[in-house]
Amino acid sequence: MRLRPATAADRPLLLACTVEAVNWTGEDRADPTDPLLTTYVTDFPDRPGDAGIVAEDDDGPLGAAWLRLLPGGWGHVADDVPELSLAVLPRGRGRGVGSALLAGILADPPRVSLSVEDGNDRARGMYERAGFTVVGRVGGSDTMLRVRDDSPGGTMPR
Repeated sequence: MRLRPATAADRPLLLACTVEAVNWTGEDRADPTDPLLTTYVTDFPDRPGDAGIVAEDDDGPLGAAWLRLLPGGWGHVADDVPELSLAVLPRGRGRGVGSALLAGILADPPRVSLSVEDGNDRARGMYERAGFTVVGRVGGSDTMLRVRDDSPGGTMPR
């Protein structure tokens, strides 16, 4: 497995990963044409704050992680804090892909937020091990935030 930067050519993959993340239960709950979902990939990586990585092997993509400044996103905490989207495609699961993507995407930004649904204990555990803590709740999901110890201020308003 290798990690590489995500590019504009990866937008279809990022949309597929967004759908995969929403459908983590195995139910078909996501409509890939829903504007709430497409905002996570539209114009990627051309907006300020956009960054992403793709995990792949010789057979193709395994998953992706990307950051966006999304004022209306599920995991929004502040306009200057990027929201993380991360998904591992079925063929990549159980291989450490999610952990590798998370470590790679968290290398630079001092603060990152995300949303994780109740019951998604595997993802929640991975995020908690990476230093994310719950800072809010929307419906059946927690909003989590990671603040790097060396970031200015070291804390986020709640």
